[in-house]
Amino acid sequence: MGSIKEYFSSVGSGVKSLLVGMGVTGKELVTPKITEQYPENRATLNISDRFRAELTLKYDAEGRHRCIACGICQMNCPNGTITLKTKMVELPDGKKKRKLDEYLYDLGSCTFCMLCVTTCPQDALEFSNDFEQAVFTRDKLIKKLNYRPEVADPAPAPKPAAATAPKPAASVAKPVAAASKPAGEAPASPASGSTGEAK
Repeated sequence: MGSIKEYFSSVGSGVKSLLVGMGVTGKELVTPKITEQYPENRATLNISDRFRAELTLKYDAEGRHRCIACGICQMNCPNGTITLKTKMVELPDGKKKRKLDEYLYDLGSCTFCMLCVTTCPQDALEFSNDFEQAVFTRDKLIKKLNYRPEVADPAPAPKPAAATAPKPAASVAKPVAAASKPAGEAPASPASGSTGEAK
């Protein structure tokens, strides 16, 4: 008797689940469909800004990127997608500095984990939402991110000259003015050596 009861209860639960499933299917059957007419609607296609499609370097208005070639993104990449090549350059003051030579990014092996973006100390990386990255060969998926011509750094401003003490003004000798004599008096003759009168 118990087996018959279990049989009918299992049949009833099966019919109930079937009706629930058919209700979901019937609801979707009458729901209006939205189809993206890609690629005809490429100009008006709305892609979310949060979509991660390709790693890119951030450039400013003058064409410079912020990457200092520290290598943190390369070390944090879980599968070796990023490869940095650096070079040493000499600054105008004689010091040497390491600069970015090539930033290679393998899109084919990227897991889009965004560890490179979140750990970059200079905020030099971001993911674009350009999803059209299909190619016929895997070699084309290896991209050089610093593809723009390198902009020369501005020349450092010349150092200001050291302040020097002002030079003392040279003393100007004033001419001694001759003693003024009364008008009409003749100057003394140098030949006269005595004051006696001739007799």
